[in-house]
Amino acid sequence: MNTNRLIRVFAGAFVMLSLALGMPGSPLFVSQHWLWFTLVVGANLFQSGITRWCLLEKILLKLGVRPA
Repeated sequence: MNTNRLIRVFAGAFVMLSLALGMPGSPLFVSQHWLWFTLVVGANLFQSGITRWCLLEKILLKLGVRPA
């Protein structure tokens, strides 16, 4: 796997997890404040799309993951 695919996997997993923890009908519901995490992930994706800088990409490259 390369960095682009792993970033998409991480972002998707974090969005699904935060929705599961923040939606009142979910069996994993903790608090609606978890929905803020969904906003943070979306804002990070938006920012990295504009600036072409992503902290997770830098971390993955240092861990030896193949660049895209």
